[in-house]
Order: sequence, then C-alpha cells, then structure tokens
Amino acid sequence: MTTPGILFPNWDPVAFTIGPIAIRWYALAYIAGILLGQFYMKRYAAAKKLPLTSKDIDDAMAWIILGVLVGGRLGHVIFYQPQYYFQHPIEIFQIWQGGMSFHGGILGLLLALYIFSKRRHLSFLRLVDLTFLAAPIGIFFGRLANFVNGELYGRVTDRSWGIIFPKGGPLPRHPSQLYEAATEGLLLFCILAYCAFQKPFYQTPGRLSGLGLVGYSLFRCGSEFYRQPEPLDTLWLGWMTQGQIFSLPLLALGLYLLCRTPSRT
Repeated sequence: MTTPGILFPNWDPVAFTIGPIAIRWYALAYIAGILLGQFYMKRYAAAKKLPLTSKDIDDAMAWIILGVLVGGRLGHVIFYQPQYYFQHPIEIFQIWQGGMSFHGGILGLLLALYIFSKRRHLSFLRLVDLTFLAAPIGIFFGRLANFVNGELYGRVTDRSWGIIFPKGGPLPRHPSQLYEAATEGLLLFCILAYCAFQKPFYQTPGRLSGLGLVGYSLFRCGSEFYRQPEPLDTLWLGWMTQGQIFSLPLLALGLYLLCRTPSRT
C-alpha cells in the first residue's frame, strides 16, 4: 500500500530579484560553496604549513571554477547528447539552458589544476588534495539547491518520508537530493576533515584525493539506487545507471592513489 506522501513545499527557485535580475537559489548555492570552500582551503593550508600561499589558492580558484564549468558542460554534451549537439553546436555554449555532468566537471577540474600547477611550479597532488578536501561543501549546497528546485528527485517509494514532487507525478518519491547532500556532502566532508589531520594522509600527497574519489564514488553509486534515472540515462545490464558507470573509473583512480607507494614530493 502506497502512503499519501508529503507534498513538496511551494518554493520559488528565485531567492530574490535586483531590478530585472533574478538571483536563484542555485546560484547562491554555487557562490556559498566556492566562498566557504576557498576559506576552508586557506585555513587548512595555513594550519598544516603547506607550500601553498593564500594567493596561490585564490588564483587556483579561478582555474577550478573554469575547469568545472567547461568540463561539466562538455561532459554533458559528450556523455549524454552528442548527436543532438553535433546538429546544434551553438547550443553547447548556452549553459543557462541547463545540462552539466558532475563527472565531466571532475575531469575538467583535474586538467585545470594540472595546467595551473605546472605554470606556477606547485605540487599538483597537493592542490588536488586541498580541492577535494573542500569539494563536499559545494556538493552539499548544490544538492540542497537541487531539492529546492524539485529536480533530480528519487524513485517512487512507499516510505513515510516520500515526497510528491511537482515534476515527478502524483506518487511519493525518495528525496534523493537530500540523501546525496547528507552522504556525498556532509558525511564525506566529515571523513575527509578527520583524515586530513592524520599523518598517513597529510604527509603523503594524493591520499586525500584518493579518499575523496573513493568516498564520492561509493556514495554516488549507492544513491543511484534511490535516484530516478534521467530521460537521457542509459541503463547498463538493465539496472546500472550512467552515474554508476562513470563512477567506476573514479573509484579505480581513488584506490590507486590510496594504495600507491608513499611519496613526499
């Protein structure tokens, strides 16, 4: 028997307006994630006396944002709708229409940090460690924004906390956005924050990145069982989503970084 479910609150995706400009909750989530993440990266770098200055981190943030945006957009184009964008190439640049890939964003982030580290003669792995340490903050706010927007909702459920989303039909669904905010965001942040002050992690560049990749991949694969597959999603073997498939290479890379021979360079 299906429970009645909880009606989704009638939230306005626009937080406030300044004249003709509408400021959306999603934009505020990105801004909060960037500013808090940048602050956290600076505090940790100073506390552990890492060979990274405050200016290094400020400059790296511009590359991080660019890498995430470009990688996320191209990931969506290549992984999900290559034929459509091949026929409509101008729409690749219309990011305000939506369409971003988290896994593509990670690839773009890694490439941007690699280029930045080589230009500035900085440790690539230490930069990635620092970025992954703060990444769950952005994930947390981003998933909350997904919930406010009533998007990326979960599969139909008979649980008492199931929510009837306006775009999800009349049946209650898992609030999978909140599951991801709690696991990929809050829980992963706590795990990384604890391990960041343990010698095996902060003395070995790359291990925090490995832990972050493993943690995110496992939590993402788990949350996909509750998340409604998107219309563009292809199910592999009849049950594996593309989100799970794309998480497997990240999991393998994370395990490699965790298990590789320690190096202090």
